[in-house]
Amino acid sequence: MGNTNLAESSSVQSVDRALMILEILAQRGESGVTEIAADLGVHKSTASRLMSALLNRGLVDQVSDRGRYRLGLGLVRLAGSVTSSLDAVSGSRAVTKALATEVGETVNIAVLDNNRVLYVDQVIGPSMVSMRSWLGHSVPTHCTASGKVLTAWLDESDRISARPSSWKKLAANTITSGEALEKELKRVRELGYAVANQEMEPDFMAVAAPIRDEHDEVTAALVISGPASRIKPEDFESLGHIVKQSASKLSGNPNFWRE
Repeated sequence: MGNTNLAESSSVQSVDRALMILEILAQRGESGVTEIAADLGVHKSTASRLMSALLNRGLVDQVSDRGRYRLGLGLVRLAGSVTSSLDAVSGSRAVTKALATEVGETVNIAVLDNNRVLYVDQVIGPSMVSMRSWLGHSVPTHCTASGKVLTAWLDESDRISARPSSWKKLAANTITSGEALEKELKRVRELGYAVANQEMEPDFMAVAAPIRDEHDEVTAALVISGPASRIKPEDFESLGHIVKQSASKLSGNPNFWRE
């Protein structure tokens, strides 16, 4: 009986470590076995066995010329299965495609994942130069238009819980205090939309509005994003009204989401 429990505990630990590897690669982009072993606090041989298992499942790919690893296409398949079942995605494509065409920029749908923002759907805009794909990426709440929208209407305790673990300055206009963030979220509630002016990255601009459920609770964010060369601060008000109108089309009726 004791050996059975020990084996089960070891299996759970291996699963937990494998998931930690995927999270590390999601944050870092690429990493070697030595780095991953150090992050996990395990021997290099243990990390190597875990990487081999993930590689066999297609959940990671090896960058052959450097012996490093990155997330694999197998995750896209899994993400696609999740995306198709998400209420906020399954019936939204007509609206997001129309919005992307109207504004000429990339449109995303994002949801709150603890104190991070997770992008769950994306429509690339028709602009000649498109921003990179955000699908499946996890980003902070305090320096993104989507994060501001997803947290602005939370209770105060939940807003505090959704704050970043550190106030590191990521770009020229990053919010770096709870007081400044609360002031910004108050403005989001007043306007009904949020903006990000080079707060997470230089040259990255975004405008977002809340998607609400039938109980008027914010369940997702609809986001327009693009480079500062195309989206200017003077565009924020007009884009804010446009994205609010589109978000309202996706709000209120749960049956709308079903394909």
